[in-house]
Amino acid sequence: MNNPIRVRFAPSPTGPLHIGGVRTALFNYLFAKKNGGTFVLRIEDTDQNRYVKGAEDYVVDALNWCNIPFDEGPGKEGGFGPYRQSERKHIYKKHVDLLLENNNAYYAFDSAESLDKERKNHEERGKTFIYNWHNRTKGRLVNSLVLSEKEVQDKIVNGDDYVVRFLAPEGETLELSDLIRGQIKIDTNTLDDKVLFKSDGMPTYHLANVVDDYLMEITHVIRGEEWLPSLALHVLLYEAFGWGAPEFAHLPLILKPTGKGKLSKRDGNKLGFPVFPLRWEDQTTGSILNGYKEEGYFSGAVINFLAFLGWNPGTEQEIFNLEGLIDRFDLKKVNKAGARFDPDKIKWFNHHYMQETGVEALVPVFVNENPQISSIDPGFIELVIKLVKERATFPSDLWGLSHYFFKAPTNYNEGAVKKVWKDHSNELMVQLIDVLSAADESSIDTLQGAVKDWITENGIGFGKVMMPLRVALVGALEGVDVFDIMFLIGKTEAIKRIQSLIDSN
Repeated sequence: MNNPIRVRFAPSPTGPLHIGGVRTALFNYLFAKKNGGTFVLRIEDTDQNRYVKGAEDYVVDALNWCNIPFDEGPGKEGGFGPYRQSERKHIYKKHVDLLLENNNAYYAFDSAESLDKERKNHEERGKTFIYNWHNRTKGRLVNSLVLSEKEVQDKIVNGDDYVVRFLAPEGETLELSDLIRGQIKIDTNTLDDKVLFKSDGMPTYHLANVVDDYLMEITHVIRGEEWLPSLALHVLLYEAFGWGAPEFAHLPLILKPTGKGKLSKRDGNKLGFPVFPLRWEDQTTGSILNGYKEEGYFSGAVINFLAFLGWNPGTEQEIFNLEGLIDRFDLKKVNKAGARFDPDKIKWFNHHYMQETGVEALVPVFVNENPQISSIDPGFIELVIKLVKERATFPSDLWGLSHYFFKAPTNYNEGAVKKVWKDHSNELMVQLIDVLSAADESSIDTLQGAVKDWITENGIGFGKVMMPLRVALVGALEGVDVFDIMFLIGKTEAIKRIQSLIDSN
């Protein structure tokens, strides 16, 4: 019987969650839900020097906003905790001791200065220093492979700094399997003896990662391409412990909008788009970086966009809600090649989700962003949003598209006035005021009928009336249908605005 599917998202709390991390969490979530599995959050905080206060809460808040919450993790115990690596130190010590006992690892007492000297010596000879089979017993390096057992114990008792390194095999060819990239062959002679544990009692990422994945019964490790070089070591660690390894899938990189290089925070700053899901306040610099939420993106649009960064359903369909993504998701349809981040494409997705959002849900958002209209009847605001919504990509666009419904123009676009205001305009606008004064404004049709009948009966060109009328109502040659505007603001307000334009000319 197959083990139930268990996947994990394991960020380090060293700052805000990058949008690439959200994509990794999303693919883990989709795979888990598609297969009736469990999505685990594990906080990998072994590097306490880089720990940033608030980063863990940020991860949780971001996953919740994206509607991909974890099933098991900090605060949601599931029998495999604790879920913070800093609370699991005793577990790692026990397992590194096992590796030492079985001669799969060794103590190394080399100082940072001596290792730096080795690197420089190699560089001077045009070589790269690698701590592994070809030099670990050659005399210049200080480790338990060349020291006696007593010398090792004396150093430990004396409090000498040390690390525990993995003893990588020599002269073997590893055949590794990846669900996205297929079969991979690695020559173990190219591997270095990675540090697994330090004398301060903390493990490195590699040891903690493997031990935790095994003890938490993770069946599939779905992570970014940047971890692909670590795959050989991790598989070797599973073998050293005598454990069966999970299946691995390494997701493609998210590339810059230019398609060259990995997407970074600087790209967002330079090109003016967010790279974080939520606002992040940097406690060190005091800077505030807005996220997709604060910029007016819908979480569904962000998730829909991210799903297509590396995955394709194999059809022309692009719009998927979360349930649809779960239903269609398949790791076999994840690409190996990097996926270019397109800021315009995510706006395209957001425009669609904006149109799918009910007007009644947009009213409070609109009022909250524009408190000056808070006393206006919500029913009126709803009618206005209905008229302008199709042109909006973000809720914040609504004011720019509809401001003229709430306040009369105080100045007029110079180019528009020059274009529409001719010698006859003053007289026509005065006549229009008379027409509107007598018109029935009980419906748009009656109001429109009165104006159009007057224009037709007098043989006036429609543009000669409608264009200056639009400038009077809006202040520019833009906006929705002029009769929709006049009906909503009322003919009395419309007459006032027409008179203001006449007075200004």
